[in-house]
Amino acid sequence: MKHPFYEETLSSQPIFEGRIISLQVDTVRLPDGGTATREIVRHPGAVAVVALLEGRLLVVEQYRKPLERAQVEIPAGKLEKDEDPYEAAIRELEEETGYKARSLTHLQTFSTSPGFAEEIIHLYFTDDLEKGEVNLDEEEFLTCEALSLEQALEYVRIGRIYDAKTIMAVQAWRLKTLTGEF
Repeated sequence: MKHPFYEETLSSQPIFEGRIISLQVDTVRLPDGGTATREIVRHPGAVAVVALLEGRLLVVEQYRKPLERAQVEIPAGKLEKDEDPYEAAIRELEEETGYKARSLTHLQTFSTSPGFAEEIIHLYFTDDLEKGEVNLDEEEFLTCEALSLEQALEYVRIGRIYDAKTIMAVQAWRLKTLTGEF
């Protein structure tokens, strides 16, 4: 049974096809019978990892051109075509931090901006790490550090941690320290 607010797609017009995203404009039939357009960003999805090394959160700092600023984030990256999210999380963590997860626990899968984008992020946790090798993507420039919970909360407060996935990760870590579980 369709949701009462379901919007039937009447037509779809591709606008842009990029390396990371594509954009389309759909014409939809609204629940009241009217029509509207929806601008939709298509994205293959991503992974992110809450990685604790000796009780400290591994984070990376990098410049984010859309925001015109550097920010501190948990290790994360785009899924490759048909890539398993668990394997992608292991790959991204090692590429960005030089640490390999021996095991991961899935915490949550969530939508980033459901008003215009289909991107979802698969969030994982690990504190089971071994030294690996940093292997950044060709156009990737970042530094890695390990933060205490107090430092991470301060980074959120002052805006050095600014993105939703990392704020969610810090709050999940905080909850774990208070309750013993995510």
